[in-house]
Amino acid sequence: QVQLAESGGGLVHPGGSLRLSCAASGSTVSISVMAWHRQAPGKQRELVATISGSGSTNYVDSVKGRFTISRDKAKKTMYLQMDSLKPEDTAVYYCKLIDYTKLPPRTYWGQGTQVTVSS
Repeated sequence: QVQLAESGGGLVHPGGSLRLSCAASGSTVSISVMAWHRQAPGKQRELVATISGSGSTNYVDSVKGRFTISRDKAKKTMYLQMDSLKPEDTAVYYCKLIDYTKLPPRTYWGQGTQVTVSS
């Protein structure tokens, strides 16, 4: 079993920055993909960024150039650096880990952390 815990959310003015963290505990796997999703009230949950075990990253177009996903395998922690924040970024942000050593692959979700961008 894997547990994920997000932290770092909060209230920030437009143009500000936040750094989200996602710490993993319990059983760990060597083959996995990690990602950040977000969900605004009344909206569908959307994929924001992904990072593979090899370090390859992808971003949704709306955050390219502003957000950076990274991971520290030694610390079992994933990060999302968010710069130049906009009100449209307001949402609950969730981290996700997919364990591809399981059949079918098993997905783990964090509890979410609120990000609010407001003047």
